[in-house]
Amino acid sequence: MERAVGAGSGVLAGIGSTPLIELRKVVPAGSARVLAKIEFANPTGSMKDRMAVAAIRGAEARGDLAPGDTVVEYTAGTTGISLALVCAAKGYGLHVVFSDAFSDEKRRTMEALGAKVEDVPSDHGRITERLIKAMIARAAELSAQPRHWACDQLNNRDAVTGYLTLGQEIWQQSYGRVDAFVQFVGTAHSIHGTARALRVHLPGLRVVAVEPAESAVLSGGPTGSHRIEGTGIGFIPPLWEPEEVDAIEQVSSDEAMAMSRRLAREEGIFAGTSSGGNVVAALRVAEQLGPDATVVTLMVDSGFRYLSTGLYGH
Repeated sequence: MERAVGAGSGVLAGIGSTPLIELRKVVPAGSARVLAKIEFANPTGSMKDRMAVAAIRGAEARGDLAPGDTVVEYTAGTTGISLALVCAAKGYGLHVVFSDAFSDEKRRTMEALGAKVEDVPSDHGRITERLIKAMIARAAELSAQPRHWACDQLNNRDAVTGYLTLGQEIWQQSYGRVDAFVQFVGTAHSIHGTARALRVHLPGLRVVAVEPAESAVLSGGPTGSHRIEGTGIGFIPPLWEPEEVDAIEQVSSDEAMAMSRRLAREEGIFAGTSSGGNVVAALRVAEQLGPDATVVTLMVDSGFRYLSTGLYGH
């Protein structure tokens, strides 16, 4: 398969072409087949490697980044780790705005890859709209410095292009047998980019967004706090396109965590909380569509990033 995302030499050539596997034990009898794209097979262990390399290459092409410049980003850690990898490979600095609401593994990984990490304090570890907006504001201040470039993931239109090849890979690996695509929403880049690529081949594809039940703003609910890192920012993402989505599923933090543990123990898939939430929603869709259909979802990142959070402490 062509490795279009990470084409080139060095570690960036390892981005993309991740496995697509069928879930066997957590899918009830009579439901659709459920396939999971193992995105923690990317170099940093997450799907965000795809958007990070696309965002940096877009900035380079426009002349927004010059050798020796510093990239600035607000992040729950997954995007920050991926940007740290790309910046290390390409020789850029990285200044990350982070928070104690997110796992310490992410902080240590970003620092190991050479990023400077600073915190915006949370309200007792809760992920809230107020926290995310404070992180965004601090990143804007930092990026106003000379030779600092704001990646600004929520508003970065290059990022979505990183997921076009993800959709192409799913199409090829499934041999065109896809009826629905299910994905948690953070920035909305991954759901939109993947779905657009699939709909080139499958105009009737059913696209289902997932959001935290405790902060179901995409569904018109109130903002709230939750424990599903990298998702549910508490307000509508700027590049969210509701007309491209057929349905929205709400998954609670407890449901997502319980499924993550089941995936580890029953399927041998060691993934993070949003991946568990994806499977919860995918199983609902699979039940609706029945045994002749195929549902695809993403294993977004590795469970190794959450060992300090209590996710796997039970």
